[in-house]
Amino acid sequence: MTAELIPEAPTYATESEHLVGRRLVEQLPDGSVVFAGLRFTGTYDHEVDFLCLIPDSGIVVVEVKGGSVHCTHGQWYVGAGESRREFDIEQGLRNKYAVRDYLECDERWQGHSRLRIEHVLVTPYTDWPDDFHTPGLERWQVLGRREMGRLGERLRGLCTAARGGRVPTAADVALVRTILRGAHHPVEDVEADAAEREGRADRLTKEQALLLDITRFVPRTEVRGCAGSGKTILALTQAKQLARGHGGLEPQRVALVCYSIGLAEYFRRELNKVGRRHRPAFIGTFAALGRSWGAPDGSREDSDFWEHRLPEQMLDLAGGLAREERFDAVIVDEGQDFADSWWRPLLAALRDEETGRLHVYSDEQQRVFQRFGRPPVTLVPLVLDHNLRNTKQIAETFLPLAGARMELRGEDGPRVECVPVRTEDAIAAADDQVDRLLDEGWDPAHVMLLTTGKRHDVQVERQQAYGQQGYWRTFWDGDDVFYGHVLGCKGLERRAVILCLNEDGTRDRAKERLYVGLSRATDRLVVVGDPAVIRAMGGDEVARRLGL
Repeated sequence: MTAELIPEAPTYATESEHLVGRRLVEQLPDGSVVFAGLRFTGTYDHEVDFLCLIPDSGIVVVEVKGGSVHCTHGQWYVGAGESRREFDIEQGLRNKYAVRDYLECDERWQGHSRLRIEHVLVTPYTDWPDDFHTPGLERWQVLGRREMGRLGERLRGLCTAARGGRVPTAADVALVRTILRGAHHPVEDVEADAAEREGRADRLTKEQALLLDITRFVPRTEVRGCAGSGKTILALTQAKQLARGHGGLEPQRVALVCYSIGLAEYFRRELNKVGRRHRPAFIGTFAALGRSWGAPDGSREDSDFWEHRLPEQMLDLAGGLAREERFDAVIVDEGQDFADSWWRPLLAALRDEETGRLHVYSDEQQRVFQRFGRPPVTLVPLVLDHNLRNTKQIAETFLPLAGARMELRGEDGPRVECVPVRTEDAIAAADDQVDRLLDEGWDPAHVMLLTTGKRHDVQVERQQAYGQQGYWRTFWDGDDVFYGHVLGCKGLERRAVILCLNEDGTRDRAKERLYVGLSRATDRLVVVGDPAVIRAMGGDEVARRLGL
């Protein structure tokens, strides 16, 4: 015979409770349920040492007192000598009524008749004479040391002999068990913890925005910051402030420009929440800015178009812009992705090329493209050295790649996991990890699988089906796992990321791609790849921090 114990591994306050709990589980019949340390809160707080639900017998409230238990002049004591302390013998009776009232007030019990319920005192180290009795406690309600070997039998016997109440069936026991587990208990929720961490990160990022107030009269700045330092949020905040006028500044005509289509979509969505008159005049990629002026689009594989022909055409087109089409301020996020030839058209689009505002946000360690570019004007450098957006566990994995000192101000979170596999098996293993995170309780809309080599088949299919713009809208609109590549996801994040290293690690700028990939998760990160590839891309220190 074995009863079910709830919880499975209780924390007992005393050795006496541990002993009684073990005997109850061992001796009560199959189908019985034993609750340990059950608390009820109402007019008074009650804690029941054990509550036994015994089918075809009854419900028993068990109060346990260890050591020496005795009664002197009507007052009950536990312990001897200086350790002796009083206790209230009526506690078991009050607990019995608390259990009964809680059960009968539950809507799920409505229509059921009252069950048989008793209370007993169990003293595993104290014996009681057969003729013991005292007001409020009869001999049959006290079970001592000699009765521990047949504790289950005695509980069943006293229920059978008791009067009042209906003997519970197995179905009654199942219903009472459900009610006593609580109504709609919250379950373990990884998303709840992530949401709390996100709220704190948002608050810290807003505090960091004070930097913009300090520098609002500095027309040309470069904000350099590590991954997770809040650069993108600051760029967005600055675009809002300049467009509507802030801190003594007149409203500006602003262009908010970036490289990534996905990041541009994020900016548009956030700024659509702002009144139309207070939005930037342009929000989008460098290429989209050119198209707005009449420049053609080009093939993604035609590097000469992007490096030379497009910026040259845009420079000519910028020269022909009317004053009302020009900008007072240009804000560039992920500026490390901009080629040398891209900066001239941006400066030429300013109403005043000499004094017009240019604000650049960059992280040189995320320079994942071969091109190298710097604005041909002097910018006042500002440094963000706090990581706010990632958990400490995630930030510590990419800290050796950050290239600068970084203070970790994120919250603690789940440990980062590394799944060692052969490169040719990395995609399949990453797919398995997606299923695992969903089983953990992560919302699919908060999960992303990123590759560093060849694009995942799902990404290819979605890009072909929806086009580039439609594909990136699924990052925000979709309710499914997002499949992407590290080259397109700078500035973007999701709570849970599976980083799939499906390459050999020998390509140029492999370290930068690894840095970007490791920093896209805010809360839960799983790295899938060959340990040799991880070392080739990130070095021994990153491998060590990933547990290799």
